[in-house]
Amino acid sequence: MTVATASPTVETRRRAVYPFTAIVGQEEMKLALLLNVIDPKIGGVMIMGDRGTGKSTTIRALADLLPEMDVVAEDPFNSHPSNPEMMSDEVRDRLANGGTLPTAKKKVQMVDLPLGATEDRVCGTIDIEKALSEGVKAFEPGLLAKANRGILYVDEVNLLDDHLVDVLLDSAASGWNTVEREGISIRHPASFVLVGSGNPEEGELRPQLLDRFGMHAEIRTVKEPNLRVKIVEERSAFDQAPQDFLGQHQTEQDALQARIVQAQELLPSVTMTYELRVQISEVCSELDVDGLRGDIVVNRAAKAVAAFDGRTEVTLDDIKKIIALCLRHRLRKDPLETIDSGSKVEKVFSQVFGVALDDE
Repeated sequence: MTVATASPTVETRRRAVYPFTAIVGQEEMKLALLLNVIDPKIGGVMIMGDRGTGKSTTIRALADLLPEMDVVAEDPFNSHPSNPEMMSDEVRDRLANGGTLPTAKKKVQMVDLPLGATEDRVCGTIDIEKALSEGVKAFEPGLLAKANRGILYVDEVNLLDDHLVDVLLDSAASGWNTVEREGISIRHPASFVLVGSGNPEEGELRPQLLDRFGMHAEIRTVKEPNLRVKIVEERSAFDQAPQDFLGQHQTEQDALQARIVQAQELLPSVTMTYELRVQISEVCSELDVDGLRGDIVVNRAAKAVAAFDGRTEVTLDDIKKIIALCLRHRLRKDPLETIDSGSKVEKVFSQVFGVALDDE
């Protein structure tokens, strides 16, 4: 009799997470998050908006939506069992010496970085005493190790110490974290989707740091009464009977998960014409965007949109969907300026590409 109840017990032990497909509105934020999951090299997303607009709920829902990944069993860095670029040095050495790599399935991690976290907590620490006395590299992994191949979420990132933001952005860009203490150096893979959120009333990030985020999504409180009522009712239904609510959205969840996996597989074969690439760079030039990061992110994001739609050729509409998300936060030169809502980007886009602006 006990065997029959074992399976559901395992299933219900995991805390129910609000389904991604049930989230009403906030399309800009959802699109930015999905594209970063399809291509993590876009560089993460900064989400700025009012309090209580579902930022944390949406990010947790996205992590829960993603399929389980293959990892090397009992490896603290979630090393990939077959891709050397995503293996820790220890796992790679074991493989090079002919050792076997036991594998396991693991849910994609969504790691919350607390506001008061120290650099040691984030990057990990080296036990110098043990290293000197025993001659081994005794390393205590930090949050970056836990977040490898997952999502690292920093709420109120605009209140985080600039030095820590730099560390996070460097790791996200390079895919590696290096810890050095007293002449001892340890590195491990730290490839993750960096998601920062904050409230503009509490201040913006410096332009130099903001530019390092691939995309910038703005979210606002829903004003339409009928939509607000719907959001409240659906949240209440989830709180009262989480498993029933999840069951109602399971088909949509499965379909979206399959679509993400298909997009990840299709992405390497997506192409863009030379003319479109030139026009993207012309928009960046007209907007006086510093550096080439803006050009690169728009190219990547447009390809991710095409892959998400199941196509291998980027269209003008793909670029139109994401260009404001990729460029609006790169226009601010003065830290005291506010970030453009996207109207300036859209105006230059319509001029360069020769398309009419939307009525709104």
